[in-house]
Amino acid sequence: MSTRPTLTGILESALYVSDLERSRRFYEDLFGFQVVASGDRLVALAVKPGQVLLLFRKKASAQLEHTAHDGDGQLHVAFAVPANALTAWEALLTERDIAILERRTWELGGQSLYFRDPDGHLLELATPGVWTNY
Repeated sequence: MSTRPTLTGILESALYVSDLERSRRFYEDLFGFQVVASGDRLVALAVKPGQVLLLFRKKASAQLEHTAHDGDGQLHVAFAVPANALTAWEALLTERDIAILERRTWELGGQSLYFRDPDGHLLELATPGVWTNY
């Protein structure tokens, strides 16, 4: 059996949104993500060095030839936060009238806050101790 080639991580994740500008503002304002590319059908946001969140306008890629980019439905994305920042995140969400849907403490001691973006995607803020490798 041949050796597995190197993989260094997840570079980008994509969400499909109905209003690209509204979603861009939400992620920029709440998380401070910076736009690294934008156009009629997508906005690319720098989460941190080497990580990008893509926001695609729903159905905007369907008319393009040779592309598999399109999707629909509510998805889930978790963002890593330090344990000592979770209370501040909870306060910020409350201040911005963003409903916290669930608070959870995991078996390994990590904690998560769940809420939704303007398109109903389930977002999670997770501290270390959620997974054995985080």
